[in-house]
Amino acid sequence: MSYQFTISPDFSPEYISGWFIFNTWLQRSLGLSIHLELMDSFQTLHQAIEQDRYDLIYANPYDASMLVRDKGFTSLVRPRGGADEAVIAVRADSEIHQLEALAPGCKVANTDDPDVHLMGMIMLEPAGLHPGNVELCQQDSYVLVAKALLTGQCDVGIFLDKAYDELSRPVQSQLRPLVRSQIQVIHHSLMAGPRLLDQTGSLRQLLAGMDQDEKGLGVLKSLGLRGWDVVDEEEVEFMIDLMETLTYIPN
Repeated sequence: MSYQFTISPDFSPEYISGWFIFNTWLQRSLGLSIHLELMDSFQTLHQAIEQDRYDLIYANPYDASMLVRDKGFTSLVRPRGGADEAVIAVRADSEIHQLEALAPGCKVANTDDPDVHLMGMIMLEPAGLHPGNVELCQQDSYVLVAKALLTGQCDVGIFLDKAYDELSRPVQSQLRPLVRSQIQVIHHSLMAGPRLLDQTGSLRQLLAGMDQDEKGLGVLKSLGLRGWDVVDEEEVEFMIDLMETLTYIPN
């Protein structure tokens, strides 16, 4: 039997090869056939999830709720020290120095990354901004969000914090963060579907011990990770409840 694996599209392009290295390591360690397919958008990913195409997904926190509640997935592990936060940034020479200086009608660069967009829009609420009174300029990547700011196409951008921190130094020097979220409990998770239910124990044990041997450490390094921490059911339910609460905050 062959299993299907995919990654949330908000991963950094520099780790593409790392995910294929990880998948090869995972297959050899488990003795299973696992095919890795990368998605180029959240829309494509969500369509594939609805069609039950995947057995293993490195999912963002927004999608975790659907995967657990609707598709019977189990959260296995999360990146060590890998909480997801959002960054609101402007061009370095912008006259905007605080969120409250942003006005309705401003142009906001974002991606189709649902949890980061959600956090970003909540962070913009103190300025009286919401999806109904701003112009959202959706970009295909966070690099293009930065480009939209640098070219003057947009006034403010919403970034995943890791994506912002991984921008090149020349690009970062031309941007200025206004605020970072500090939620601290929202994170990506590696999740297993129903067809892998009998493998969840082995997967957790294997992944949690990756940093204990030289090969595993090398694979982790190729992903930009320090290690994996096992996620318990209570932690997953808390994160899902929080994401659902944030989703239904009225604008």
